[in-house]
Amino acid sequence: MIFLASGNPHKIEELHQLLEPLQIQVRSTRDLEDAAEVEEDQPDLAGNALKKARYWFDQTGLPSLADDTGLEVDVLNGAPGVYSARYAGENVTYAENVEKLLREMVGEIDRSARFRTVIAFVTDEGEYLFEGVCEGIITNERKGEKGFGYDPVFQPDDYSETFAELSSKEKNRISHRGRALDKFVSRIINSTTHQ
Repeated sequence: MIFLASGNPHKIEELHQLLEPLQIQVRSTRDLEDAAEVEEDQPDLAGNALKKARYWFDQTGLPSLADDTGLEVDVLNGAPGVYSARYAGENVTYAENVEKLLREMVGEIDRSARFRTVIAFVTDEGEYLFEGVCEGIITNERKGEKGFGYDPVFQPDDYSETFAELSSKEKNRISHRGRALDKFVSRIINSTTHQ
């Protein structure tokens, strides 16, 4: 069993789909009453992911998986980055974050960006980090109804659709989180086959 250190239903669903082939049972903070919110106050994605995974490993005793994701826009010097979830302020909606990003990008020719995910996995055996990156551009307007967060304005390289227009299967195959999880899954498979 693995404990997912997340209460975000979209993220949990995405992780469930990606871990399904391993037939690993998954619990998350949504399965707990009054689960504490771990403050993401570290200066980088790896720090936040590790802080959450360590906390939940200590609380549950289960191997714990946590991630932190940031959207890095080149013309904004890597912003929103580690502040992606609260770019427009505390307790804002996905739409408000996207709105702020589009406002700041008005008139910009260079629209290159990337999603970066760092996954931390904490177990009795140690702590492990896995990183996934997906390069793309920020579109001029929202497109698509699927996904969450910045998905409607992020168009991955070699695609004419945004993440919000792709099927969840296709998005998971190429996404930053999917790539980080692939590395995690490979490690799990390798460690179980070499026992």
